[in-house]
Amino acid sequence: MTGAAPGLTLASAADRGDVAAFVARAARVDDSGVLRLRLREDGLVGLWVRTGFDVLATRAVFGTVEPSDVVADLGAVSASLAANDDVVGLGFALPAAWRGALPGSSGFTHLDDIPARELIALARKGTQVARDESGALGTPPSLLDQTVLTVSGDADPDERAEVTMRAVFALTSMGFVRDANGREISEDSPLTAIGEDEPVRVRMSPAWIRVDARYGSVYQRRARLGLSPL
Repeated sequence: MTGAAPGLTLASAADRGDVAAFVARAARVDDSGVLRLRLREDGLVGLWVRTGFDVLATRAVFGTVEPSDVVADLGAVSASLAANDDVVGLGFALPAAWRGALPGSSGFTHLDDIPARELIALARKGTQVARDESGALGTPPSLLDQTVLTVSGDADPDERAEVTMRAVFALTSMGFVRDANGREISEDSPLTAIGEDEPVRVRMSPAWIRVDARYGSVYQRRARLGLSPL
């Protein structure tokens, strides 16, 4: 028992803005209506959402959350943020909406960094193909499942991470790659607005491929099983 008030307490206005941006993006890419919050070992609060691409998205903020691992109502969190509540309300806990453990914080091997500009270029090409080929059922799974980046490390070149368009779309849809001034990348933003040396880092564990950008990370299963039973 910590004695802390139930909900999310943030360390600064900047952290509140980060949470608000994450929640707004999550509402667009995930129709489950839930947000998982978990107090990490390093003292940060991890925010997690399941995207519509069968990929997990996360970012961390400074603050505390009570309970320390909770599945919250996305709408309640959004409403509390809009009301500028000192302690962000989480609504009724929805544990059944998200079963299973999150990816661990350790056990990942850094393979390589790729230019953020390259990833945005891939996302734009994929978006154009999706527009041309999508039918009544939406984006073809064959496009989402396509491997668009194969990344290996110097230590073991045979160990490769096959990053699919699902992960690329999830990373860009969540706004985790921004321009050199921290502004959101739009369809009209020139690639040169992104820092030339801005990296996207690819890591891998036995179960997950992790893609880290400056403003958040996505986790793609190495063998895609679907995330609903997590």
